[in-house]
Amino acid sequence: MSRPPTAAQRRVIDDAEPVTGRLRGTPAQLAALVKRGLAFRHPRPPHDHFLTPAGHRIREAPPEPGSGPGPVPATDTPAAADSGVFAARVGGEAEAVPAGPARTREVHSAWQGLLELRRMTNPDGAADRPCGWERTHLVRAAALALEAAGHRPAGPDATEGYRVRATPQPEAVAVSAPDDGTLAACAATLEKAGWQTGAHTEPRTRVRYLLASPRRR
Repeated sequence: MSRPPTAAQRRVIDDAEPVTGRLRGTPAQLAALVKRGLAFRHPRPPHDHFLTPAGHRIREAPPEPGSGPGPVPATDTPAAADSGVFAARVGGEAEAVPAGPARTREVHSAWQGLLELRRMTNPDGAADRPCGWERTHLVRAAALALEAAGHRPAGPDATEGYRVRATPQPEAVAVSAPDDGTLAACAATLEKAGWQTGAHTEPRTRVRYLLASPRRR
């Protein structure tokens, strides 16, 4: 197994910008992270450094007590926010996320960062199509698109607002809402954000929901 990052390297990783993973550190620190496969240097000016998927996994999950810092598998649940990483509201969170201007600014900043990540990592530089990070964080990516567009997430009782959940299908999430109008609005938002959606009905409960997948072209 590879050695865990040093305390100084872990601080650089933890301080990376939300969503984009843009890093700030000394040239020596950044070079060391690149050498270990935890960061990469962007080929276009200004040649900033960003976390690789392995670097994101380290940042998104705090180390177990007493084990020292090290990589832990990433998660698509709100618990990923425990390490200080921005997490969009997927709906049904047990603890309410504070609303207001500060949250609005945070969501807007995260969405703009995600668009920049698309421009930097999609081969053609397209910002209207989901990138690799979104395909490995489907629930959080879809929830961010919805929250950034002003949709209201469901509370713990799930009686109003959207909910985004993982599904057994590859590259697909389920989006539910309390009425067809809200569901249609969520579909329009996701399609504008580069997702493809389809409306379905649960056979037993007759509940309507969306299946949403990141568009590839």
